[in-house]
Amino acid sequence: MKGLETSKLNILNRMFSRNTFRHLLDDDEDRVYRQVIKRYADNTANKRNAELISEIYSILKNDYRNEYYYKNTLLNKLLLGVHSINTTTALTEIPIAKSKADFVLINGKAVVYEIKTELDNFDRLESQINDYYKAFDHMAVVTCKENIPELKKRIDTIGKPVGIYILQNRGTLTKIREPEPYREALDSEVLFKLLRKAEYEELLLKQWKTLPNVSEFKYYAECKKHFMKIPLEESYLEVLEFLKKRTKVLNEEFVKVPYELKFLAYFMNLKVNDYEKLNLFLNSSFGGV
Repeated sequence: MKGLETSKLNILNRMFSRNTFRHLLDDDEDRVYRQVIKRYADNTANKRNAELISEIYSILKNDYRNEYYYKNTLLNKLLLGVHSINTTTALTEIPIAKSKADFVLINGKAVVYEIKTELDNFDRLESQINDYYKAFDHMAVVTCKENIPELKKRIDTIGKPVGIYILQNRGTLTKIREPEPYREALDSEVLFKLLRKAEYEELLLKQWKTLPNVSEFKYYAECKKHFMKIPLEESYLEVLEFLKKRTKVLNEEFVKVPYELKFLAYFMNLKVNDYEKLNLFLNSSFGGV
């Protein structure tokens, strides 16, 4: 952060949110969006919304690299740049024990990316790492260059093979340390809690050909008990397969979304008509919103 006031930071955070863009798609109007454009953009009347969003995103890149900026960069550089949405799935804000995973990529393996922006500290890092390894076997921290010496010290103290990435000032990712597999902490109970009801029922039917015949009150606990009988190496891979199926995007439409909005579009479960609305909005002038 290079001098933006706290009150202004809050409104920038709120602009790049699902709520704001859902309002813009459904109602062609959002108070937060209008405030941000009026406050931070120049010569707004003659510009399309796509240009204005790009201007605001540049403020994030140059002055306030918030969590959205980090997440959007990870999605663009890793999911779309290194991998492919046809073979790899991204997840965000996944509850794991007492933590929430910022960003997870799943293809043949799963990697949790914990984001530490310039505004964050490392107070909870050890407990977060310990939680993530209960559910996934690769973990990395993404942060700014200035944080690297402190981060290395913390990770060396923890003693687990955590990867390290730098989000450079120019917006590229540099790998400092490769995340290595670590399965000693995988926990069947934590894995079970990642699954939705339909998912764990499908898995139990596959394993046991039947579901527990108990009262509704006891059903969840009984399903968990059956799940935990599955060998951990096997249940872990099964859980990854279910998680990998979770996010579906319309590829032909998604590729047209501007770089700045890729993360939002990926996680908003947009339908064809939503993409049409988004395209119309982006190509409209701000004065016509």
